[in-house]
Amino acid sequence: MKLHELTPAEGSRRARNRVGRGLGSGNGKTSGRGMKGQNARSGGGVRTGFEGGQMPLYRRLPKRGFKNIWAKEYAEVNVETLNRFEDGTTVDPVLLVESGILKNVCDGIRILGNGELKKKLTVRANGFTKSAEEKITAAGGKVEVI
Repeated sequence: MKLHELTPAEGSRRARNRVGRGLGSGNGKTSGRGMKGQNARSGGGVRTGFEGGQMPLYRRLPKRGFKNIWAKEYAEVNVETLNRFEDGTTVDPVLLVESGILKNVCDGIRILGNGELKKKLTVRANGFTKSAEEKITAAGGKVEVI
């Protein structure tokens, strides 16, 4: 088989519908847009959420609260999860993703103090809780803020 001999599977490709090409096509004259009206015009149609002048749903519903669009979302890892690494390992965001502990890093990593740490590790992260910091240093490890 050669490149010029390749053909698509039977029925997998359809010719595009050419509108406005005569009465026999079924889409001649008005090109499937019907007679007159807003949607028959060029550039016609309504914006998203428009309900014909009725007060749209997104304006009828009450709005509450505040969403800080600049808030940082940190991926959180508990101290006890770090026990799977060998003594003397430098634990950083790349290693946590590679080992499958985290799926993605978000805006950074924060180490939480849940559980006990039995390994001596150097942990590099964007933030630590006080209890996490104490547990890492108590186990003989080091804490590095990125």
